[in-house]
Amino acid sequence: MSAYDVVIVGGGLIGSSIAFELASEKLRVAVLDRQEPGREASWAAAGMLAPGPDSPEAPALVPLGRESLRLYPEFIAAIEQASGKSTDFTRNGTFEVFRGPQAEIARNKMVAEFHRMGLAAEALSPTEARKQERSLGASTGAVAWLPEEATVDPRLLVEAVLAAAKQNGAEIRANCPVDILLPEGKACAGVICGGRNIAAEHVIIAAGSFCGTIASNAIASADGAHETDRRPQLRQYAPVHPVRGQMLALQSESVQLKKVLRSQHGYLVPRRDGRIIAGSTLENAGFVKEVTPQGVRQILDAALELAPALADAKIVEEWSGLRPGTPDLLPIIGPTDIAGLWLATGHYRNGILLAPATAKIMRNWIVTGKSNFNAESFSPLRFATTVSHAHANRSAT
Repeated sequence: MSAYDVVIVGGGLIGSSIAFELASEKLRVAVLDRQEPGREASWAAAGMLAPGPDSPEAPALVPLGRESLRLYPEFIAAIEQASGKSTDFTRNGTFEVFRGPQAEIARNKMVAEFHRMGLAAEALSPTEARKQERSLGASTGAVAWLPEEATVDPRLLVEAVLAAAKQNGAEIRANCPVDILLPEGKACAGVICGGRNIAAEHVIIAAGSFCGTIASNAIASADGAHETDRRPQLRQYAPVHPVRGQMLALQSESVQLKKVLRSQHGYLVPRRDGRIIAGSTLENAGFVKEVTPQGVRQILDAALELAPALADAKIVEEWSGLRPGTPDLLPIIGPTDIAGLWLATGHYRNGILLAPATAKIMRNWIVTGKSNFNAESFSPLRFATTVSHAHANRSAT
């Protein structure tokens, strides 16, 4: 039976970043992925590093987002040095675009909110913004300049992080789906993958939208037999669901963006190779990954609203991905009340941004026994407690 200090279930950017940090501490680390690592949500993302709130629930996430953005330059330098690969990390800032008769009011409200949260933001007129991005649409009513925001190419990044983790000694296993957790008394002592027991002192579930497929009905006993699990199931700690996002890559001879353009309807993210990534949809479509005419139209409408000159652009690629959503739209990070079982999932639309901070938090927790960041709001126990209370209430009636 294979044995490790840490087994990480899920080889996306979150899982591979944690593996890189833990392997740097000379721990024996294995990353197990159900397919080719890094080909789910990480592969599909646009790569915006934007810590500002984008929903009513998001302010609780801002401190973690700020910390992760602060860590990014150091994180990128370490990854690129260890892997020898480029990640296309660029800090050119973002133009947040507002339209309509209330554009300036909405922009000023956003700038004030960003300042209150310690985020850099500046009010610009469309004329001032257009001096830097001439493709900005004529219907733009107001612009907020967000100078600290950055971008990265997620596909290059996740490949580099996987290579860096491997270089540090982590073992990366593709096509190794984990279906069942391996118990030892009241603790988690590893996983079962392809019928093989893999022992570990710590098991970190970083499987994104697929967390609910692990140990959903049964748990294996140490001798390989199966029995009904009387303890809470994994989905009680990680009620993660897939949220589909469709994406397009555009190529235009007349539009060469330098900065991210974003509105409430969509965004445009420039790549160094000249492509422009346009997105995205938010769809509850289960685990179906496909691109639809309606989704393409929605993305193109938002893109042309931001930069009308893209009307002559070619669609050079289209794809979709599954973001791991949670009931409160916040990530799930930290230990469960089952010894040896940890979670790092549910990052929804912020997995690329939050990877460095999540990896540092998990490294410190496992290596030192305590967190370097107040992650109480992201505890897996917030859901387990809710489920336990609901079960108790049903039992009392």
